[in-house]
Formats: sequence, C-alpha cells, structure tokens
Amino acid sequence: MPQTSPAASHVRLALHPNHGSAVIATLNDHGPGRDLAHELLALYHFRRVDDQTAVLARIDHDEPHYANQAALMLREKGARVEIDSVLQTEIDTEWTYGNYPMPYLDRDEIREVSAEAQRIHDDIASGRLTMHCHAHDGWTIVAVGTYQGGKSVHFHGEDYLRQEVTDYESEAKAVADFYRQYSVAVRPGPAPLTDIERAAIEALTTPPSSAPAPAPTQNIAPSAPSPELVPVYAADPGDHEALLADFFTKHGEWGKWRPHDETTIASHESLTLRVEFLHEARHGDDAWTIAAYESPVGERLWHATATPTTPVEIMRVLLEGLSTEDSWGQGTQTPVKEQDLAEASRPLDDVGWPLKVGSRLIEWTAPTRGTGAGLRFDTLIKQGDLLPAWTIWGGNTADSPDWAVHFSTHAPTVLIQDITFELAHGHGHRQPQSTATTTPRLPTQIAASRLPASTPQPAPRR
Repeated sequence: MPQTSPAASHVRLALHPNHGSAVIATLNDHGPGRDLAHELLALYHFRRVDDQTAVLARIDHDEPHYANQAALMLREKGARVEIDSVLQTEIDTEWTYGNYPMPYLDRDEIREVSAEAQRIHDDIASGRLTMHCHAHDGWTIVAVGTYQGGKSVHFHGEDYLRQEVTDYESEAKAVADFYRQYSVAVRPGPAPLTDIERAAIEALTTPPSSAPAPAPTQNIAPSAPSPELVPVYAADPGDHEALLADFFTKHGEWGKWRPHDETTIASHESLTLRVEFLHEARHGDDAWTIAAYESPVGERLWHATATPTTPVEIMRVLLEGLSTEDSWGQGTQTPVKEQDLAEASRPLDDVGWPLKVGSRLIEWTAPTRGTGAGLRFDTLIKQGDLLPAWTIWGGNTADSPDWAVHFSTHAPTVLIQDITFELAHGHGHRQPQSTATTTPRLPTQIAASRLPASTPQPAPRR
C-alpha cells in the first residue's frame, strides 16, 4: 500500500484576523492527506481547532517565521501551500526586539532563547510543569516549579525571556531555597498571566470572527455623504498605516523592522535617523516618534512626536522631509534665534496668520472661525527639556488640541517650515459633521481677500 502523503491537501496560511501576529492555517481538502498535514503543522506548534483549521500563537510574536518553516516542510512533502500576501510581508520583514536585555545575541540565538521560553509556557499550559510560588525580584518575575516526574527548577523572567536558572534534586529543596532568597515577596501559585500570554491563549481558544450577513431590508440605506474639502488642519486623520507602507515603498534607503507586534521602526541607512510608529496608539499616546543623532553612536540632536489624530497630509509632508538629509541633518546646538523663528513661520506670515508675542510664548494662529490651528514656540524650553519647544496644532486650543506635532528645541527650522507651508496652503477631507457647523474658509482665500489686487500670491516655500 502506498504511504499516505499530504500531497492532496491545500493549505492556506494567513494572519489571524483577531489576534496580532498569530497565524491561522486553513485546510481545504478532505481525506487522510489532510490529517497528515495537521500532524506536520503540529510539529511547528500549530494547534488543531477543527478538521479544517489550525492556529499558531506564540508568546514571542515570531509566528510568521515558524509559519514559513511549516510551509517549506509541507511543500517538500508535496502539499500545495498558499501564503497570504500580508503574512508574506511579515515573513519578509527583518525585525528584532526593542531594548532586548541580551544585545550580544544574534537573531538566531535570540530565537533559541524565545523557543525555550515558549517550551516553558507550553509545559505550564499543558500541566507538565507545576508552578509552586512566584515573586517579583525588583526587575522581573521569578518562580519555582516542578516538572512531572522530573526536576524542580527556579525560573527567571516573563514571556519570551523566561529561562531556567537553577535545578534542584527535590521540590522541598527548591521551594525552601526560593523562600530563603525572596522572603516576604513570595506569593503562592503561578504568576498572573501577562497580556502576551492571555492574547496567545485567546488566539488558540477563540475561533476567528466572521461578520454576519446583513439582514434583508426593503429600505435602501442612504449612501454616506461625500467628504467635504477643508483646510488641512481641520481634516480627518486619514490612514496612517497606508502612509507608512507607502513611505517604505518609495524610500529604499529606510530599513524596516518590528521590535514587537505593536510597533514598526524605520531606520535610515545612515543610522542617524529613526522613526517609530505605534500601530494601535490611543488618545494621549504618540503614534509617531522621530529622533535624529549626530552619528550612529552620537548624542541625540533633536526629536519630534505626533499624535494619532494628526491629519495624514501633515504626516506625509513630515516624512517626505525626513527623506532629504538637508532637511534633518542641520540640527544645531545653538539657541534658537529670531531668524530661525522667521524661517519656520514664513508660510504663515505670507498668508496673514496673526502673530502674538507673550513673555514666554510666541504664537501664530489661523485667521478662521470654527476650527483653530497654529504654530507655537516656547522661549523658555532649553536643550534636553522634556517639554516641546515647537508645537504645530489643529482643533480646539493649543493647550488641548485635536492633534499636535511637537519638536524639541533644535529641530531643523527648514523641516518645520515644510509643515507650516502645508498648514497654510494645504487642504484635506473631512466627513460632514452630524450637526450644523461652520466650515473654515481656506487660509489662502482669506489672505487673498486682504491683499491688494496688484499683490502677487505667496510664492512656494523656500
């Protein structure tokens, strides 16, 4: 009798729709080949959900790598394997962990440490490892446990950093020494699950959600109103994820890596400029963080942040400015001068934005009713201060804006000018409000109404 093979199986691998980096395998064929395909997937820790579905969820967020290894093996055995394009992008993306505590390890060695942590996690989940006590040593979680029919061990770390540190001949000796080391910090039982562990368990136990079919109705729902054209500072945030993907497509000099599932890092080939994007930034978070350095190992020159509600048109101008070295390599450690203020604000001055000078703050604000916007410079902020020196904002007030981009003291004024030019002349789209509001007039329209007929319109920036 010929040996059963998975050749008849068609396996599709894709990112789990509900759980970050988890991968879901769908087997579309029937027969013994499908069962063998399930067995082969299990070698890479895919868990069988039903006859047609298996899920891979790990605590090191390295599922794309192991899914690719499983795909290579299945193809070698003759199965037809399809990898979703989004998952393929994750497979092709080189990444590492941010602030990894063992920087002397290369990527393969880091993967070995993570695989051992995954084994410990799986042994606890399956009951092969019983955790007796845990404690917090001031830095991380430590614990003591015993393997079924085997050794007792002290453990150090959490999630993908957990390691075995000391073996003991008996459970009694292991627990006694644990109490001796950690004293009153000891708590009975296993440590509470981390967010990463809970997410992995949920991915393995919760089937992918599917949207219910819409109920039939005789009434045709009204179509969504068309977006209205507004000044860029009053526009909706737009798609920041698509902006980041487009940036990588256009600029090959920037490398991409993922320190963890929530963050993407863009690093310039010079190693002196870095952009960090937080994918699920919430209100109060900074979705974008930018930092420029003197050299790959030098001091930081300047930094900037942007909120997740910043209009995508503003962020596009900022990112494009970063792609040109003369826009970001001119950071200076000298105090900001009057000519720097004049250069940064020139686009706003050209269209008549009112200037207000106080004892501490210098501000240019939009000459519109309804949605506010402006540029603010804080004269008391010094190099190294955590508070921003430059603030470009829109909506509500400068102290409580709908969105804001902040720059440190020595950010290049030419880069700030790029954004103020867009602030003065750009426009974007906004979904109509449910209540009647006054749409701000475009600032160029207001400026033109103030200029004599013989006065030319403002020239492009620089």
